[in-house]
Amino acid sequence: MLVSIHFSAATAQQIHVVFEWLAILTGVQVYRWLKRRKGQASITEGSTFVVLLGCILGAGIGNKLLFVIEYPQLWTTQGWQMLAQGQSIVGGLLGGLVGVEIAKKISGISHSTGDDFVLPLIVGTIIGRVGCFLAGLHDSTYGVATTLPWGVDFGDGIARHPTQIYDMLAVSTLGGLLWLARTQLQRVSGLQFKLYLAGYLTWRLLVDGIKPVPYSYWLGWSGIQWVCIGALVLYVPFVVRDCCQLQANKPTRNR
Repeated sequence: MLVSIHFSAATAQQIHVVFEWLAILTGVQVYRWLKRRKGQASITEGSTFVVLLGCILGAGIGNKLLFVIEYPQLWTTQGWQMLAQGQSIVGGLLGGLVGVEIAKKISGISHSTGDDFVLPLIVGTIIGRVGCFLAGLHDSTYGVATTLPWGVDFGDGIARHPTQIYDMLAVSTLGGLLWLARTQLQRVSGLQFKLYLAGYLTWRLLVDGIKPVPYSYWLGWSGIQWVCIGALVLYVPFVVRDCCQLQANKPTRNR
């Protein structure tokens, strides 16, 4: 094992909260920076504020809703109090997506707004996962036991997959690939976000297979895995549509 991480439950909670808020605040600042680069002085102006508000509200509802799906057994014993215990990145992403689309519909915005969220999401996820890693066993985002040399002891003497670090590497890699292809992808507005979301959902479907399952659904899969499946079934057709549009808009060379 390369490292041993172990804090008390109270300290782990404090660490997680600090990094959670740091992730949110940093993500907002990155979003502001991107908007400034495009000549928009403030994110509280016009359609940008409406979209951002829809994203925040939707993400807040989504991350709690998916937590209930992942841990339904807690509802019977704790009721509404369980909502204070945890949240989900996948739920936040999907809830934020729904929130943005509702906000756009209400305010009459027709253009795509997703691409500007990709970098803030990557930065926020990386920072947030640092907090998850340091919180260890108290955060329930660790992996199952492993004999691989980079296994981490989170305090119970068992070497486990550091799936929090896997997540950081995954979003960094996904972001790097999108950056390399940005010139082509920018020809279809919103495609970068669609590819990021579809890629992250696919990743979570796979990596959650090496995490302890808090509540087993059909085939022994977790609630997050089944939500990822459902979201991909609904969302991939839009990704394919935009990829086909990108191919149709591909410049041709003169011969």
